[in-house]
Amino acid sequence: MRRPARVSAVVPAGAGLAVAAALVLAGIATDDGGAGAPDGQAGAVRTVAGATVVDPGARPDAPALTGDDLDGKPVSLAGLRGNVVVLNVWGSWCGPCRAEADDLEQLSRQTRADGVRFLGINTRDRDRAAARTFVRAHGLSYPSLPDPTGELLLRFPPELLNPQAVPATLVIDRRGRIAVGIGGAVTDEQLRPLLVRVAGEES
Repeated sequence: MRRPARVSAVVPAGAGLAVAAALVLAGIATDDGGAGAPDGQAGAVRTVAGATVVDPGARPDAPALTGDDLDGKPVSLAGLRGNVVVLNVWGSWCGPCRAEADDLEQLSRQTRADGVRFLGINTRDRDRAAARTFVRAHGLSYPSLPDPTGELLLRFPPELLNPQAVPATLVIDRRGRIAVGIGGAVTDEQLRPLLVRVAGEES
């Protein structure tokens, strides 16, 4: 079994995307040569930094997500079109979600000026109060859509978002297509270079 390639440059946590782009100029380390590419497209899908990365010509559209967030405010994925969107699946009951939450909030604040927006999907939390407590505990400034039954997760391609794997993170490009899928807890070091790649693309 081939191990995913790892990023060859460590990007400082305080770096903006423009600085980070210079540090990962080569476009990040690649990978397994396109194993699993759809319709025989060599290199269409690859593993980078432990993530599944989809080349622009093979990206599926992200499904429609709309509703009220945990505070009752309307939010939609379509409303974020034109930005790179980090979509994070989490639950207050999930230990790895707690481990990654602080990194995600820090990255959300540091990359906002670069046109990156964060959106959460709070899954399988039937007690909304517990979810709100999680948000307050980690100081999350970005909204989350409640998904108590896991129904929202079933709208995504399972090869990019396993509905049984929580946490999970997707990166959606400026055109609303899924560019990256990551299963399991994610770190700043893992996610930031992937955002550099997607944010640096022409829209």
